[in-house]
Amino acid sequence: MNASDQQVPFRRTVVSYVQRGERMTVGQQRAWDRHWADLGSEVTALPEGPLDLASWFGRTAPVVLEIGSGMGETTAQLVAAQPEVNYLAVEVYKPGLAQLMLRAEKLEVSNLRLLRGDAIVLLRDHLEPGSLDEVRIYFPDPWPKKRHHKRRLVQPESVALIASRLKPGGVLHLATDWENYAEQMMEVCSGESQLRNRYADEPGGWAPRPEWRPVTKFENRAHEEGREIRDLIFERI
Repeated sequence: MNASDQQVPFRRTVVSYVQRGERMTVGQQRAWDRHWADLGSEVTALPEGPLDLASWFGRTAPVVLEIGSGMGETTAQLVAAQPEVNYLAVEVYKPGLAQLMLRAEKLEVSNLRLLRGDAIVLLRDHLEPGSLDEVRIYFPDPWPKKRHHKRRLVQPESVALIASRLKPGGVLHLATDWENYAEQMMEVCSGESQLRNRYADEPGGWAPRPEWRPVTKFENRAHEEGREIRDLIFERI
């Protein structure tokens, strides 16, 4: 596979997520009703071909893509802290996107756009090669049982696809609290020829935890349960 080609022939037989319930709180529903039409889109509803990000955001700016924004606790803070970037969040969980819009509304941010659906389809079919400045994957579903490891998002094919969408010098930043998954991430990213580890000289190649990445309740719980957080930061060659 030539991951630098615009059409990467990546078709998966399994996906890295499960469909969860869509029941929302009153506040989440109101946020959805107020903002989704302007800020969000279903991946399956996107026009064929590359997404016109400059038109959607109303400006040209560096683009950050976060895959799996969850309930938006971290994402909203990151968006507010970086008004100079166009921030894309892709997530499959509708109440999570609604909660993110609620958080973003309170922080009065204007540089956030949301996509609901499969991040791989978004990357493959709607984002051009070299169009992203950074891709963030924080605490993806670890699928801890060995028979489910094939469902993990970070695989050679997906990382090759992500790398092809990064600009030269662009960053892939991952974080996980599952040791086995961290080791898999390191192996996969280190084996991708389009990427280099910015912290290859550090012990194990792990990146120091960035002070700007907010500590969430989820991360605090991982610490309480004795799981070490690992950050990986790779750069597009």
